[in-house]
Amino acid sequence: MAGDWSDEQNDAIVADYFAMLGDDIAGRPYSKAEHNRLLQAVIDRRRGSIEYKHQNISAVLKGLGEDWIPGYKPAFNFQASLVDAVVRWLERDPDWLVPVARMATGPSPSALREKAILWIGPPPTHSNAPPPDELEQMTFIARKYDVAERDARNRALGRAGEERVLAHERANLLAAGRTNLVERIRWVSHLDGDGAGYDILSFDTDGRDRLIEVKTTNGWERTPFHITRNELAVAEERRGEWRLVRLWNFAREPKAFELRPPLEAHVSLIATSYQANFL
Repeated sequence: MAGDWSDEQNDAIVADYFAMLGDDIAGRPYSKAEHNRLLQAVIDRRRGSIEYKHQNISAVLKGLGEDWIPGYKPAFNFQASLVDAVVRWLERDPDWLVPVARMATGPSPSALREKAILWIGPPPTHSNAPPPDELEQMTFIARKYDVAERDARNRALGRAGEERVLAHERANLLAAGRTNLVERIRWVSHLDGDGAGYDILSFDTDGRDRLIEVKTTNGWERTPFHITRNELAVAEERRGEWRLVRLWNFAREPKAFELRPPLEAHVSLIATSYQANFL
């Protein structure tokens, strides 16, 4: 059978992909060949066509800021109907993101304090951007389905990310022998709420304040994120101390990069809502 895939075929292969992804994240053994063989009988497609469609699903999930199966390298130029099928699956399974966040958190907070320091890499720039066609597709998907808003609403994911950055900050200061500063680290958003304009009060090894705003996603490093007007104001007022730590790939192996003010030097800021006052 040639031509475009039907909604029924897309729904079937997307459901099968997520079954494998769930096993992959949990570390359970599964057979890609067996999944492929069973799908061939269900959707009447050839082995190679199914393999490539699995790569297309990885690309869609990348655009949606989601985890994907490492063995299926994202392949682009997919049908818009495949994106719709992935979104339909996620809408039918709204709890998907919460278990992923829990799995990423893993050990208790006390155990987290002893974990290795986070991998901190360079932030995305024009020089390390993916090919234009790929970036355009990823950007379109992220905006259409408001991936940034979804991550912002996921409080379990946000909390887990902040815990992970707390562990990193403690480990970093301990490694530098600054045990006196470790005791002064404060989880501000947890203790005082979200009004401070940053989540964590930490310190550089020389004792200067680090005001850390944490943004977490299970997706790739270019997944968009929301930032509040208050966070931007504090970043501007305290440029020398404020830091945005972007955690990505959180469900697998959390990685991070830091952005320093002014944020406009790193990202484009798009107004997504307005306050309406009566005349």
